[in-house]
Amino acid sequence: MSAPSSKPPIEMPEIDPEQFGISASALEQLTQTLHEQLSAQYAAHYEAHYSAHYAAHYDAHYDAHYSAHYEREFQQRMQKLYEDLILARRRMFGRSSEAHPAQGRLFDEADAIAPETTEADDQAVIAPASSESSKTPRTPKARGKRGPLPSDLPRVDIVHDVPESERLCACGTPMVEIGEEVSEQLDIVPMQIRVLRHIRKRYGCPDKSQNPVIAPVPKQVLPRSNASPDLLAMLLTVKYVDGLPLARFSHVLERSGARVTRQTLARWVIGTSQALQPLHNLLRDSLLDSPVLVMDETIVQVLKEPDRDPTAQSYMWVQVAGPPGKKMVLYDYDPSRSGTVPVRLLEGWTGYLMTDGYSGYSAVARTPGVEHLSCWAHARRPFVEAQAVHKGKVGKADQALAMIARLYKIEKDVRQASDADRYLARQRRSLPILNEIRQWVDQNLPLVPPSTKLGAALAYLDKFWGRLVRYTERGDLPIDGNPVENAIRPFVVGRKGWLFSDTPAGAHASAVIYSLVETAKGFGFEPYLWLRHVLRRLPLAQTVEDYEALMPWNLHPQDLITQREI
Repeated sequence: MSAPSSKPPIEMPEIDPEQFGISASALEQLTQTLHEQLSAQYAAHYEAHYSAHYAAHYDAHYDAHYSAHYEREFQQRMQKLYEDLILARRRMFGRSSEAHPAQGRLFDEADAIAPETTEADDQAVIAPASSESSKTPRTPKARGKRGPLPSDLPRVDIVHDVPESERLCACGTPMVEIGEEVSEQLDIVPMQIRVLRHIRKRYGCPDKSQNPVIAPVPKQVLPRSNASPDLLAMLLTVKYVDGLPLARFSHVLERSGARVTRQTLARWVIGTSQALQPLHNLLRDSLLDSPVLVMDETIVQVLKEPDRDPTAQSYMWVQVAGPPGKKMVLYDYDPSRSGTVPVRLLEGWTGYLMTDGYSGYSAVARTPGVEHLSCWAHARRPFVEAQAVHKGKVGKADQALAMIARLYKIEKDVRQASDADRYLARQRRSLPILNEIRQWVDQNLPLVPPSTKLGAALAYLDKFWGRLVRYTERGDLPIDGNPVENAIRPFVVGRKGWLFSDTPAGAHASAVIYSLVETAKGFGFEPYLWLRHVLRRLPLAQTVEDYEALMPWNLHPQDLITQREI
């Protein structure tokens, strides 16, 4: 370190050269030498003193500042690790507060769910079957109260009569029938596999004056296959509704007497999906006519995607549109998760787009005419995690969840209202709550470390606030993306069974069939009955109008074929 540029001047005493017997020039030379020596000594002394003082001051300041900084960083990292550990244990061992009611039990062994006595089991409630698209949860009934069996199920009467020898009164008078008591049991007929023999009559002239004529071959969904439309409908149902892998269904068929390999079943699935492609195209056209879309993506593994590793992740992009009871669901397969995919899928579309916070939707959201909405369910979940970290303590996360719950209470109150009434309710009731939440975020955001779960939750609200409040602009806009998450759930459940798609063709087939099946469910149809109806009629379709007539929004349950027509 160099000495400071400004130093106190060294004053030299006045010296008479003759007093010391030396010449003036010699004295001047001596004076210059002494001046240089003293200057050097002063500089060395100043340098040593200044360096020691500055170093001590700098070290003390540095230690105090950076020790506090590293201490804060250490504490924040420890807090984050603690929160991650608590949440990991909760996910592994705890119960999810957001479990879907239709998810069911993971373990359903008889000894785990059976009542204490067989009498109690005999009283178990059997509720009428309903479409999976129903959004109204059933109120659990008390155990021990018998519920009626579904009235639309076929009945088989088994008459139990009193022996004739016991129908004689003690007075000797024959008894007469005065009534009957009826009790019902739920029964099942196992899946029956049979062979349909198509017998085509041939006619010819006895005189052989012209060639014989023969009845035409019935048109089939898969012309070179020996699978009937009903079998194909069952195949698609067990795989895409029940989540049964093809290998297991092959074993089911074998137990029933028919050996069909998994490879053959896979060819049938892909071939049927290709036949259903026109319906998928019509579904896309109708969905893109909607002014409001909800969109999300989920992973799927495709083993034989060209130029990709078998372990690479591909994606199903899912779009949902339509009001409750008329939900249209569209699946699209793409190996990429980049923002170019939603741009391609929504090319030419304008309207309100609801998504989560994934940045891949930013490009399509910048398209002129597209208004981007964010999901309140995603905004709520980080606060649920923050609350779980400090379970049992009331804190800021509880405050946020309470305010968000008030927003959802309003949505519940106006669920059956018209769009106009829902808009008014949001303007009058929801906006004040949103203003309250905004003020609360502004107040707490600077006080909470961003590395904590609560800090991340606050940052999410702050980042997406403009998109979160946009649902109040109209009455037909959703508050969250739950419709698309509900549409994805059957795919996720099925994926746990079949694990992956072997080829891109199989993934595209899955996209087509999941789209049509979930849309049929969204319109209240039982999937198998709708598929059976469509696959019987599909070979006869020739025009766009013929295909359009098979779409769920153009059918009623009573229109479906319920009896075999040969």
